Amino acid sequence: MNRAALRVSLLFPLLLLPSLGRAGSDQEHGGEETPHSPGKGHSHWSYEDLKHWSTDYLDCGGTKQSPINVDTAQAIFSPDLRPIQISGYSLPASEQLKLKNNGHTVVLELPDSLALTGGYAQQYRAAQLHLHWGSPSGPGSEHTINGHRFAAEIHVVHYNTKYDSFTEAMVHPDGLAVLGAFLEVGHGENQYYHEILKHLFEIQEVGQETSVPGFNIAGLLPANLKFYFHYNGSLTTPPCYQTVKWTIFNQTMLLSHHQMSMLVSTLRSPNDEILQNNYRPVQNLHGRRVLASFQATPPVKHIPGSGASATAEGHSSSFHAGDVLAVLFGVLFAVTALAFLLYIYKHRSQNARLDSPTKSKVIYTAASTENTA
Repeated sequence: MNRAALRVSLLFPLLLLPSLGRAGSDQEHGGEETPHSPGKGHSHWSYEDLKHWSTDYLDCGGTKQSPINVDTAQAIFSPDLRPIQISGYSLPASEQLKLKNNGHTVVLELPDSLALTGGYAQQYRAAQLHLHWGSPSGPGSEHTINGHRFAAEIHVVHYNTKYDSFTEAMVHPDGLAVLGAFLEVGHGENQYYHEILKHLFEIQEVGQETSVPGFNIAGLLPANLKFYFHYNGSLTTPPCYQTVKWTIFNQTMLLSHHQMSMLVSTLRSPNDEILQNNYRPVQNLHGRRVLASFQATPPVKHIPGSGASATAEGHSSSFHAGDVLAVLFGVLFAVTALAFLLYIYKHRSQNARLDSPTKSKVIYTAASTENTA
């Protein structure tokens, strides 16, 4: 039995923490502790005491921790990363969802009818979603792209269906899958995030909860689920289990300025202060690979291989037929353009010699073209 499994019984009260929340009977067992009291197993932690996380929770000092900075120049392009497919995400208004302030974030519990059915080698069912944000004076996403931190970040947490419960799954290397997307300020109001944000005033105090009518959860994520980064990491809060397969979407979601202000200024913390800057700093990669489902700018690395399915730890890939055709058409165009220019050059040179033997030569060069695809 691994170290994490031995500690799971001690850490059961932590299932209300932002990265571990789970709808259903798994977590609604009696004996839970609130963020107001430390209780057994050091269940009280804070973002102001990050340096002690690895002391109280050994996994927090591991080599596969999250979040990370995604360096697009070092990411590895993998055409084997298929579009993420989700099912059951559109919920009827008659289905009531629990929304709670757990002292670290806002958590929306999700029914396990929501599932990941594509993009992962195995199937995962939903557990909950939560948000990380900054303050009116600074951004607060957990992951960063090329060192850039976004205003906020949403995490939709799932667990592997091969396990009977979230509690069982969270200690296994293939136990969890989290979809992450960045939030920024735009011009218009986001109707999907409004379904959550409009209820924040009902759960301002730690431990308060309210019911939210079902809505289309998919609207909280990018419309295009094809473009993303993928790596193996951990929960971003204690106990920091290194059991998460991360998907970070490339497309950013937009909220109005008012909506973002509601997010960062409404909830209160266990210290009775405004809950802000609830994000963990980026962690060292320690040699881990970050895969990309698309060619980023600057171009991500591309390692050709046998076409086997990709993983963040061992990766192989193959060219698509479209890639080969694109190269062939590019070569054909270049050869045709060169032949045409040579013909023009030869024709004008002959005319120049006939009309004016002493006329200076003119050299023609092909114009450079920029690929804007």
